[in-house]
Amino acid sequence: MLSSYSHFQRFEGRGSAEDDLKNWVPVTKLGRLVKEGKIVSIEEIYLHSLPIKEYQIIDYFFQPNECSHPLKDDVVKIMPVQKQTRAGQRTRFKAFVAIGDGNGHCGLGVKCAKEVATAIRGAIISAKLSLIPVRRGYWGNKIGDPHTVPMKVSGKCGSVRIRLVPAPRGTQIVGAPTTKKMLNFAGIKDCFSSSCGKTKTKGNFLRVCVNIIK
Repeated sequence: MLSSYSHFQRFEGRGSAEDDLKNWVPVTKLGRLVKEGKIVSIEEIYLHSLPIKEYQIIDYFFQPNECSHPLKDDVVKIMPVQKQTRAGQRTRFKAFVAIGDGNGHCGLGVKCAKEVATAIRGAIISAKLSLIPVRRGYWGNKIGDPHTVPMKVSGKCGSVRIRLVPAPRGTQIVGAPTTKKMLNFAGIKDCFSSSCGKTKTKGNFLRVCVNIIK
């Protein structure tokens, strides 16, 4: 079920993203500057720490036809959540979506909705708005492009703890599948990792992955 929803959302999202850009009427000052062409790179936005309130800004900078590293998204998990009300239990679906261009930008989106497709669509928008630049570095000599984490880093979310250690070029990512997925989206090619705690809780696992590579 998960793969079919992911394929459906990707197929639907591509067409709707192009239509959204054509019909986009910016409502923030940053959006107007981007559409007028006065801001030519997303790095300028990160440089001045400007909050991104419109997901179309991200679509504008990562258009598949014009960008060498377009954004890719993956529905990591869909889980039912329940709330007890007077009328009984209300069930909704919570979606976790990872997004990244494989070149130093990644994000994580979470959305809860009554329908799975609505939750996935909202999580993709949330992931675009939370897109962050990732700092990368070298192991040993500075030859070629940055390929690993710049230093030893560790983080915690809930009971989940992760530690990342720089690795030589060609090592690839040594770690859990969830860690590999997030680091690949971020553009980190080589890294040693260790994790402990309740890593089965993917929400916390994904959050700590994003937090430690900021």
